[in-house]
This record gives sequence, C-alpha cells and structure tokens, in this order.
Amino acid sequence: MKLDILVFGAHPDDIELSCGGTIISHIQKGYKVGVVDLTQGELGTRGTPELRAKEATNASALLGLSVRENLGFRDGWFTADESHQMEIIKMIRKYRPEIVLANAKYDRHPDHGRGAQVVDEAFFKAGLKMIPSSIDGEEQEAWRPKKLWNYIQSVSLEPDFYVDISEHIDQKMQAVKAYASQFYSEGEEGPQTYISSKNFMEMLTARSKEYGQRINVNYAEGFSQSQPSGIKNLFDLL
Repeated sequence: MKLDILVFGAHPDDIELSCGGTIISHIQKGYKVGVVDLTQGELGTRGTPELRAKEATNASALLGLSVRENLGFRDGWFTADESHQMEIIKMIRKYRPEIVLANAKYDRHPDHGRGAQVVDEAFFKAGLKMIPSSIDGEEQEAWRPKKLWNYIQSVSLEPDFYVDISEHIDQKMQAVKAYASQFYSEGEEGPQTYISSKNFMEMLTARSKEYGQRINVNYAEGFSQSQPSGIKNLFDLL
C-alpha cells in the first residue's frame, strides 16, 4: 500500500494529541495516511500495553487511518542507532509516502526528541540504494519522501507553519479521548500524571485556539521544519 502521508509517534496517542486534526483533514481530502508507533508505551503509569493497543485501534478508526503499525521499540530506552533506524527505513520503503511527520525535536518527554532523531536519520538513509533492506524476505527499493516535518507537543515551540483544523477539532478530541486510560474524565480515579489532569486537556484545546488565532481561524496545529520549502505561486499561501 502506498501512502501519501506516514506519521511516526514515539508512543500511542502522540499523533492524536499533536496532529490528529491535520490527519483527519487530509484523509477527508482524499489522501491516504498511516501511522507507525515506535513503542507500546509500556512504561506509562496508567493503563497497560494491551489496553493502549486497543485504544489505538479505536482512535485509528476515528481518524480514518489506512494502516497503523507498532514497531515494539523499548519505551524509554530506544535509541537512534543502526538497528532502530533500519526498522524506520523499512516502514518508509514499505509505504513510500510523499510526506513524513514525526515527533517534536525537543519536548518534555525524552522519547519524543529521540523519536524525532531516529526518524530524521532514517528519512535520509531510506533513499540510499546502497543500504539494503527487506521485509519477509522481499528486498525493498530505496525511497526518500519529499518532506519531513515535526509536529509540536507539550513544549510550546514556535511553529514554522500552521494547519487549519477548525472543521475537525471535535473529531480530533474524540480520537484523543479514545485513550481513556491516559486522559482526564469526570469522576475518574487512578494515579495522577502530567497528561491525566484536567488542566492538560484544557491546555490542548487552548493551544489549538492560540495557533488558530495566529492564522485567523478557530483552531490550528503547528509544525516545524528543518528543510527549506519553496512555492511557485504566492497565492498558494493565501
């Protein structure tokens, strides 16, 4: 299956929180989008890997994803070494996307920065034909997507561009709330974490409102880029 956009996240729920609206928007425009979670989130204080896998399946249906995979990297301990990069390379070559989205390069959780790093290095190397890879004994062809962009997570980094998600904010929040083990709900009991508080959910909506205000829409998501982008027509920016 060839995808238009392939999104990587260090943990199940990273992508819903940070670029769920962008994913929904592009799927509804007819693009094929898939997600690869790097870990099962097994070090999380709340829930279990099995429960989070079920929640990810439910969230995927709400987003409308074409495919979702989990690479099973060790939560909290994976690195950007050769073996981890090769697994990312295999996914890029398997789905041959035009665009890759990845974790924030700097964030509160160290896995997020490492997730950005391992995808960044694999993104380039996936296009080198002298690096062989195979899945189920079938050799893969080299493939380098056109763009790699990083979504914004807990730390309020300054985005390089914004995506209007005003029409999709409710559906995004439904996908976020599919991870019931992780986030705030009225009357819920359990260990309290940074992301399980009511304040965190309010911040998530407020962040989208703030980004939306910057581009004169109701809600938006922000992205950063390392590579320069160019256009042929100034009116593409209107």
